[in-house]
Amino acid sequence: MRNQIEFEVYGKYALFTDPLTKIGGEKMTYQIPTYQSLKGIVESIYWKPTIIWFVDEVRVMNPIQTESKGIRPIEYSGGNTLAYYTYLRDVRYQVRAHFEFNLHREDLEYDRNEHKHHNIAKRAVAAGGRRDIFLGARECQGYVEPCVYGEGEGFYDNYKGEINFGVMVHGLNYPDETGHHVLETRLWQPVMKQGVIQFIRPEECSLVRPIGEMLPKAFDSSNLQSVDELYQEMFAEKG
Repeated sequence: MRNQIEFEVYGKYALFTDPLTKIGGEKMTYQIPTYQSLKGIVESIYWKPTIIWFVDEVRVMNPIQTESKGIRPIEYSGGNTLAYYTYLRDVRYQVRAHFEFNLHREDLEYDRNEHKHHNIAKRAVAAGGRRDIFLGARECQGYVEPCVYGEGEGFYDNYKGEINFGVMVHGLNYPDETGHHVLETRLWQPVMKQGVIQFIRPEECSLVRPIGEMLPKAFDSSNLQSVDELYQEMFAEKG
């Protein structure tokens, strides 16, 4: 696919939180990463508002294992609470993703240079990402390396059946990407075949629920400044 990147992401722990477990304060991870969490990892590698990343598929390389830990969450009211978080342990995934231009951002039409963004993204993968990589939660540090998708031995390569994970979160619809002034959540039912989960596109999700009104962020002269203008100001200050 055009504009595609392939990489491997791994870490000691991951926490792809099931929203249902947040109510009681004791988080429990999904068994697999959500589309939105992988999209967040790709955006940490390289992102600009000109493009939208689409996660095509993920390959689960290591066995799915969980581990519970006693956590002391920050209590801003001064309390002392102990909670148990259930993490995935020793995770490794191969990811394939591609980008498309954000056609809802006509103000950024000048930046739609396909070749430029694709090459920057590939260099960013080779460098391990432009920003810190997290596996679902801030305390779960992740690491990115380039790979050839499908190479290497995965734990579920020879598993003949299918593994259905039931209804889980697919991702969020942001106004910047949909053109609608509302934040929505998407649900779907992922199936893993021989360790591979192929994601449907966001617009193909039939279970969509609104969260609340939200306006897209504007990029104009009020919050953007050209590099030339910045240099002129710096030199002017130095006299």
